[in-house]
Amino acid sequence: MCRCLLLALSAVLSAASPELELARDKEDRAALEKLVNEFQTKAGQHPNDPNALYQLALALSYQAEVATEVKDKGQAQRAAEAGVKTAEKAIQLNPGNAEYHRIHGTLCGQVIPANPLLGAMRYGKCAKESIDKAIAIDPKSPLAHLSRGIGNYYLPAQFGGGPELAVKDFDEAIRLDPKSADAHLWRGIALRKLNRNAEAHQELAKSVQLNPQRIWAKQQLDKTPAK
Repeated sequence: MCRCLLLALSAVLSAASPELELARDKEDRAALEKLVNEFQTKAGQHPNDPNALYQLALALSYQAEVATEVKDKGQAQRAAEAGVKTAEKAIQLNPGNAEYHRIHGTLCGQVIPANPLLGAMRYGKCAKESIDKAIAIDPKSPLAHLSRGIGNYYLPAQFGGGPELAVKDFDEAIRLDPKSADAHLWRGIALRKLNRNAEAHQELAKSVQLNPQRIWAKQQLDKTPAK
């Protein structure tokens, strides 16, 4: 499996703070740890505030994403599992919020790469159901389509996923938000999986152009042949 991971993409254009975005882009694990602690404190002070819980879940998702990028599967799993529980609390307080369902589904998916077989059995269903719920509530959310595409990328074709299906989700995410660096990034990764390297290289270059701070996108571009 590619080390990519079910990414915790940026939340609604963007509910993530600039500091959180930059820490993710720079793979700054110390900064992410500090931000997670700050959001934990706020959530503890406001346990009935679904947005405070969502912000903590989002920060944990970013932490899990970066941990996977640097091959720390243990921290990725711990952060994602903590985020799942936090997102569930936010959903209980406000079940009609599409973004809460999206981040919950994303976090469920982020557990899987650390232990693919057990993770898929335990968290695969909640990843799919939560993201489908997000799209049902808000079909025009580019992030929800992006998250579903990432899920399909990791789900084997025999289980109803695969990179071809994922590309369709990424196409929709880009249609809804042409400037989404993450959507272009993941479309490039899926195209590379399909051995369409020239197209993949173009998409990854577009992602880097849209967000030149993103270390991981640059790494994906560097290892993708231009032809």
